[in-house]
This record gives sequence, C-alpha cells and structure tokens, in this order.
Amino acid sequence: MSNPDKQRTLHELAAEAGLPARTIRYYIARGLLPPPLSAGRGAAYGSEHLARLLAIKKWQAEGLMLAEIAGKLEGRKAERGLPEPSAWWSYPIEEDVLVWVRTGTSPWRTKQVRSAIKEMAARLRSMPAKEGDNSDSD
Repeated sequence: MSNPDKQRTLHELAAEAGLPARTIRYYIARGLLPPPLSAGRGAAYGSEHLARLLAIKKWQAEGLMLAEIAGKLEGRKAERGLPEPSAWWSYPIEEDVLVWVRTGTSPWRTKQVRSAIKEMAARLRSMPAKEGDNSDSD
C-alpha cells in the first residue's frame, strides 16, 4: 500500500501513474492537475496528484475528452438528458469529401491527424475521377 504522505519527484509520479512526464506537465498547464506541492528543481507531488492522474486515465479509457474530464474534476454535472457539447473542426478535402475531427485532443494527436488528412487529400487528388461512377466498390 502506498504512503499517503509520500512526496514524489515528477519522474517518480510519472512512473507510478504510467504516464510521460510531459503529459503530467500538460495536465498541470490545462488545469486538470494542481501544481506541485513545492516548485523549482525539487518540485514535489503528493498522493492526491497520483489519485487524480489515475482518475484521468480511467476516464480517458472510458472515452471522455479532456474537456469533459475537466468538468468532472470541477464537479460539474451534465444536464439531465442533455450530453455535453463538443467542438469539431471540418477539413474539406475534395468537393465530395469532408473530414470532421473533434477538437480538444493533445497537440501530438492533432499533428498525427492533420498528417493523415494531408496524406488522404494528396491520394484523392492524384486519383483520376471516373465520371458517372456511382458504385460503392473500391
């Protein structure tokens, strides 16, 4: 059993939570995680930091976005019968192709998605269009 008063370094916290240190810093910057108990080179994190990180991981595994997790952490409850709104970006690739991407993802994931969309757009532009072809086959 872990000691509730134990203070951890960022790297110890990252190892216990199973997350990269930069993800923990990102969560602090977004307000999902409180700042360290002491700042500077000797920054220390307590058990409440670990518990919150484990809760965030659990909610992410359940499919919640970070904005939804922030609401849970702040104690906001969704209106009964009305889901939380979500924001989306739309990327018109071709005249007949539109890609929708949910906002609020990590910068790393956003970069991956944009790269995939650019690749898809390039492939579609390089394919000759077949006039009058309404079939669904590849």
